[in-house]
Amino acid sequence: MAKKSVSAKSPAAQAKGVKPVYVLNGPNLNLLGLREPEIYGRTSLADIEKLVTAHAKARGITALCLQSNHEGELVTWIQEARSMASGVIINAAAYSHTSVAIHDALAMLDIPAVEVHISNVYKREEFRHYSFVSSVVKGVICGLGVQGYTLALDAILADISK
Repeated sequence: MAKKSVSAKSPAAQAKGVKPVYVLNGPNLNLLGLREPEIYGRTSLADIEKLVTAHAKARGITALCLQSNHEGELVTWIQEARSMASGVIINAAAYSHTSVAIHDALAMLDIPAVEVHISNVYKREEFRHYSFVSSVVKGVICGLGVQGYTLALDAILADISK
């Protein structure tokens, strides 16, 4: 089942008409904090969502956090973001390395998107060294833990404020 959480939108962001930033998390990330803590740490997805929504709120915008284990649902949210979001932060997890569908959906965006991985995928199995997502996003942040999400948000804000 998909999980949604939304931060409160500040009056400044409402006045500017800034759309939320979508924060999309893929398969198995709902088990963060429990799953392979030696790789991903003990921070839960709920903790990451609190971190990102607070970071967004402090900057006068809203973050819409969504997680799904289903590829098609992620594609639908990316398509929705075309008209409903200012930017997309995506941790497609294992789908990063396998999904042409997510690649194609991201390629259609005309808003900034940033790929995030909690672990350094280049220090892991060789199959993780290639991402279908990387070629169609503004940037990639990997190996910086959960801080990657706030760095991605700052990069998107810098891009949309140009």
